Amino acid sequence: MKFFVDTADLAEIEEAASWGALAGVTTNPSLYARIGGKLADFPTHIQRICELTNGPVSAEATGEARADIIREGRELAALAPNVVVKVPTTIEGLAATRTLADEGIPVNMTLCFTVPQALLAARAGARYVSPFVGRFDDIAEDGIEQLSYIVSALSNYDFSSSGVLGPDGKRQSIEVIAASIRSVQHVTQAALLGADIATVPFNVLKKCVEHPLTTNGLAAFQKDWEKVTKA
Repeated sequence: MKFFVDTADLAEIEEAASWGALAGVTTNPSLYARIGGKLADFPTHIQRICELTNGPVSAEATGEARADIIREGRELAALAPNVVVKVPTTIEGLAATRTLADEGIPVNMTLCFTVPQALLAARAGARYVSPFVGRFDDIAEDGIEQLSYIVSALSNYDFSSSGVLGPDGKRQSIEVIAASIRSVQHVTQAALLGADIATVPFNVLKKCVEHPLTTNGLAAFQKDWEKVTKA
């Protein structure tokens, strides 16, 4: 499973990239607003994120009508070669995704919650689909179970003939991004059920590295090594 970081904070992205395990970045309007982002600075901000990672960077189109989504998608894709356009899983979003995919612009269909939505996204040519785990948990439903249904359903079929056109002229099949991740346990469960990618908030990504037994073991090693150096 690949790790994306779910943030618009440049410092967080730069730090996560320095670990050597970061495969991409996802952003959305809420994350950009959280860092105090301004509309005029948004294109430059996305370009800076793209410079910090070699992987795909998801930037969201905010239009609701297909024509607006397509226009925004083209504008976003022109910012950098590794931009992926985030499009909501709606009827208008599906129509826009088909157009963008046929133009070779990769799409991440976001706000996906059901198997039919994911299947339709795949048939429309989405490069990625992002089932939201935590938001199911917020309404007392099992988000990981819903994610497992989507991973299983998509694995039953070959979507390579309907995917986005890649740089080599071949169509690329869809990948599942486990999104709305709230905990290390979410990450573990997503990996066990076979999600291709987990996009993780920076604070959760740090917790994925940390464990009290690791911390305690390191402290014990250091204490014993001090005895050796003082002997």
